[in-house]
Amino acid sequence: MAIIILGRDGVINENPSGGVKSIADWHPLPGSIEAMVQLSRAGYQLVIATNQSGLALGQFDLDDLEEIHARMRSQVEDGGGEIAAIFYCPHGPQDNCRCRKPQAGLLDAIEAEFDTSLHGGYLLGDKLADLELALVKGCKPVLVKTGAGEDTLRQLVESPNPRLAETAVFDDLAHFSQFLADH
Repeated sequence: MAIIILGRDGVINENPSGGVKSIADWHPLPGSIEAMVQLSRAGYQLVIATNQSGLALGQFDLDDLEEIHARMRSQVEDGGGEIAAIFYCPHGPQDNCRCRKPQAGLLDAIEAEFDTSLHGGYLLGDKLADLELALVKGCKPVLVKTGAGEDTLRQLVESPNPRLAETAVFDDLAHFSQFLADH
């Protein structure tokens, strides 16, 4: 079963300026839950890879994060889909860890957990770090215009990395899901 890697904030849910710090801040983007259900029911394993520096910064704790993830999982399950796994980096930007995107640590952990290579699979994000991470592991980078996606699209145009020119761009997760369903 093919794995699709999804960013969380700005891809699946809204990403308010102060970040998602509690279940009260977590609101799925229109059509994102249904898109995840559609992808899951089509046989894709959905794995979320997300930077959660708010843990290191003391903005929320592990219980808050688990509550958010439980809500997201239950909404997908209520529609008949499944999130195969959620991997997150709990470190801050200054921690210089290997798991903070665009470093490959989260994807290395996913490959180890699922005993597979992610090479050639899709990685969806709304930030340049997501797209750079996709290239590090040989994934197909996909940019969604939700969240920071519009700003990232402008950065892509200015990017000196010619490999980023291959990035597929979709309005949102629902449009990506429909594209896969049609092909």
